[in-house]
Amino acid sequence: MDIDVVEQKKNKIIFKLKGATHTLCNILKKELQEDSHVKVATYSIKHPLTSDPRFIVETDGEDIKKVLVSAAERIKKTSDKFLEAFKKEVK
Repeated sequence: MDIDVVEQKKNKIIFKLKGATHTLCNILKKELQEDSHVKVATYSIKHPLTSDPRFIVETDGEDIKKVLVSAAERIKKTSDKFLEAFKKEVK
C-alpha cells in the first residue's frame, strides 16, 4: 500500500491510500475520530473499481503526523490482541 500526500499543513492533511478498501479506511477513520485532537476525519472513494480512497484529517492544532502515527499504533495494538486471541482459540 502506498500513501500519496496531496496536501499537508501542520494540522491538516489530505492523502490517498493507494490499494486500500473501505475495510482499512473505516478502521482508520474510526480510530482518528476517537482522538480528542481530531476535528475532521473522513474519506471518500469516487468509484470503488477505479479510484483510491482520499482521506482528509484535520486537528485542533496538534501535529498531524503525531496524530496519524498514534492512530496507526492503536490499530496495530488492537490487531495484535485479536491475533493472540485467535491463536489461543483456534488450534
